[in-house]
Amino acid sequence: MIRPRAPLRSGLRRRTGFWRARDGSTAVEFAMVALPFFFMMFAILELGLVFVIDSILDNATAETSRLVRTGRAESSGMTAEQFKTTLCGRMSIFQADCDARATVDVRVIPNFSTPNPPDPMASGSFQTSGLGYDDGSAGSTMLIRVWYKQPLVTPFMNEGLSRLKDGSAYLTATAVFRNEPFN
Repeated sequence: MIRPRAPLRSGLRRRTGFWRARDGSTAVEFAMVALPFFFMMFAILELGLVFVIDSILDNATAETSRLVRTGRAESSGMTAEQFKTTLCGRMSIFQADCDARATVDVRVIPNFSTPNPPDPMASGSFQTSGLGYDDGSAGSTMLIRVWYKQPLVTPFMNEGLSRLKDGSAYLTATAVFRNEPFN
């Protein structure tokens, strides 16, 4: 025998059923989590790109510095622009914008313990006035510095990776050595 439902119970079930329904909850939860998730994924990819470019810049600087160390830069009369062009040729897939983004400083230093080179970022903006190119002579102690301006898109990345007022991030590679006796 089927019992008829009480009218009060059936109305109560309809009202509590609305609050228990979970049909759209997944979409709402995804909408709440999607923006931070994709933002973090993009930030991780951008940070990975910065690490890849930094590694390639270090390798290109080490390989190009060998020209100075062995005396081939001096014997061929290499200039700062030719040094930068050679460096950018070794930047693999990032060589397209390298000429515009890279800055080089090749100089003779008095010794390894007190090189005292000028810091182009000391004033809060990148100043190239104290930088130069001198490939030295046989036995000279050399300091080669390369800066590569990497634009960043993620807002908190350029605040965390830059010490300049304009938010630009510069990757730096340095090589210090004594020239071989190439004369």
